[in-house]
Amino acid sequence: MQTIKHILIILFFMSYSNKVKAFVWLQQDIEQQVDSLMQKMNLEEKIGQTVLYSSGMDITGPVLDKAYKDHIKAGQVGAIFNATGAAYTRKLQKLAVEETRLGIPMLFGYDVIHGHKTIFPIPLAESCSWDLELAEKSARISAIEAAADGLHWTFSPMVDISRDARWGRVSEGAGEDVYLASLIARAKVIGYQGDLKQNNTILSCAKHFAAYGAPQAGRDYHTVDMSEIRLRNTFLPPFKAALDAGAASFMTAFNELNGVPATGNPFLLDEILRKEWGFRGFVVTDYTSINEMTHHGYAAELKHAGELAMNAGVDMDMQGGVYKNHLLQSIQEGKVSEARLDEAVRAILRMKFKLGLFEDPYRYCNEETAPNILMAPEHMEFARELAQRSIVLLKNHQEVLPLAKQQKIALIGPMATDEVHILGSWAAQGDRAGKAVSLKEGMEVHGLRFAYAQGCEILKDYRVGFEQAIALAKDSDVVVMAMGEAEYMSGEAASRTNIQLPAVQRELIAEIKKTGKPIVLVLYNGRPLDLTWENQTVDAILEAWFPGTNGGLAVADILVGEYNPSAKLTLSFPRNIGQIPIFYNQKNTGRPADAEGAHPRYSSKYIDADNSPLFAFGYGLSYTKFIYENIALSHDKLGPNNSISISVEVTNIGDRAGEEIVQLYIRDMVGSITRPVKELKGFQKITLQKGERQTIRFTIEANDLKFYNKDLEFVVEEGDFLIGIGGSSEVAMKHSFTYSNK
Repeated sequence: MQTIKHILIILFFMSYSNKVKAFVWLQQDIEQQVDSLMQKMNLEEKIGQTVLYSSGMDITGPVLDKAYKDHIKAGQVGAIFNATGAAYTRKLQKLAVEETRLGIPMLFGYDVIHGHKTIFPIPLAESCSWDLELAEKSARISAIEAAADGLHWTFSPMVDISRDARWGRVSEGAGEDVYLASLIARAKVIGYQGDLKQNNTILSCAKHFAAYGAPQAGRDYHTVDMSEIRLRNTFLPPFKAALDAGAASFMTAFNELNGVPATGNPFLLDEILRKEWGFRGFVVTDYTSINEMTHHGYAAELKHAGELAMNAGVDMDMQGGVYKNHLLQSIQEGKVSEARLDEAVRAILRMKFKLGLFEDPYRYCNEETAPNILMAPEHMEFARELAQRSIVLLKNHQEVLPLAKQQKIALIGPMATDEVHILGSWAAQGDRAGKAVSLKEGMEVHGLRFAYAQGCEILKDYRVGFEQAIALAKDSDVVVMAMGEAEYMSGEAASRTNIQLPAVQRELIAEIKKTGKPIVLVLYNGRPLDLTWENQTVDAILEAWFPGTNGGLAVADILVGEYNPSAKLTLSFPRNIGQIPIFYNQKNTGRPADAEGAHPRYSSKYIDADNSPLFAFGYGLSYTKFIYENIALSHDKLGPNNSISISVEVTNIGDRAGEEIVQLYIRDMVGSITRPVKELKGFQKITLQKGERQTIRFTIEANDLKFYNKDLEFVVEEGDFLIGIGGSSEVAMKHSFTYSNK
């Protein structure tokens, strides 16, 4: 028996060794093929690989500008975006492969942000599931559908950290926490890319590099100014996680960073991304961001802007045409070296080889398979499951939820029958009206007794429907009000200085409140809102975000208790807009308001509002209750060569089974630079039956405590640390350990 075991071990290592050799050979083979092809390319053909143009859209479907077609035939376009459909991409690919001198295939990209045809919850909502397996699976399904529709490349994931709900693009990210966002970035890249030699995987693109999530005043595209310490400790880690997971491409940010536009920033693109991190993929601009360096006042004219971008490390120009129109002259004048251009072209071609496009340029253009893949039943069912796990229960006074089927329900609000806004922004090829499931339809599926009145519209300031809605509410046992933002009120170019519900919606809620009936507020939105008044007014609040194609079913599942809500916030909700930016892992001041003996006035606080958020990071209710007891550390000393095991007992003391996200926070008490009051360092999502108790264990090592110090060294420092474990970031930090290098 022992002999057989030894033979199996030997066979395993032989097999593993062969796989490693095969991988090395494949990489060498790709590099050799790239070099061989580049020796045949002239300067214009090399520049062509750096050019990315957009397809247009007509009533009859996607169309391409005639000039772009001519450029493709001349070998002067390397990639097209916004071209979808296997038949259409095959037609374009044929131009590149069969009507050019070298037959180099093109890349086809698209904004597959939270699904392609089957639309999942917006990324901010998905992050509230705290479920890395689901995040990876949603990216995998997105890739399968996108690939079936002729695409090779998605401009996702967006891994920008943001703590400012005014910024509309918080809807596209994973929230305010570096640790969680980094894990989600990794999961998304793996989900999209998988094994790139398969014809149902696509290239990912980590965006926007870097610090795009911290624009002044929360205004999109605006200036960013911060220390390198803050940049490295807060904004860069999710990008590094995406790179380590194998991200094929990076996208530059629209913003400037410390006076230098990101698209022309050699510190970001060359020093950090390539030299320090060793990135071997390609860098693409965001839409016309090379051109926009002239508006920044950083480039005198477009040719100059192109030189700055290429020399900084930008490999591909999205839509601006700057490389197409000016790069040849810049190289002839010695402003850009051909060697730098070769680096860019090599990075792009490398990914085309990895996708297998040189073996079969049409492998993503199968018209016969697409109808069976797009919006497949299993994809739709997963969309419902993911939406369930992304919806956060913010309030449930006197357990008004879940609803009982015998109750007489008034369903009121502009979002109740909505099939358009429910998908949110960047909904790719998602079908809105006709395919998306509204809340009304979801309630019908569950056989609930309800009547519907719209009451008001999302924004229009008239009250024609108030009377009908009020009458309906008076004749009901409970009122469900579906309110929120229009999909265009969040996302790109959708910054807001007022993040309250539109005034007409608040007025309708106030009128329904006068009926005395319990109110359940269901919210559809792409950002945290100022809900202080609503929290004081209504009985229950269900944050549904924009939940996607099957969102109406998922919301109804939670309303009736078929699914017990488990999601937790990944972005803090402010009490009012004056608190923004607000986030859980802030730093203390010299006069913290919560310090023992703090002066009643001369401490760091507002005179008109509490410092704390309305709903904190990590917060979310369930239809059951959990208690945390008996936190214990295996020992109270940590060093570079050992670890500490931390345990906690979690008990479901409620009346039904439920899921809980157990969160571990650590505070570094004293550092060479000031440290946050707490940082998320671990979490586990568990399921407990009624009355069940479970012991949860975390392990802490020295690497978990590292940060960039004042000398920009990534270190762990000796000292004391506090620990807190609970169901949100508002945990007591009572237990401690000491780290020593000795």
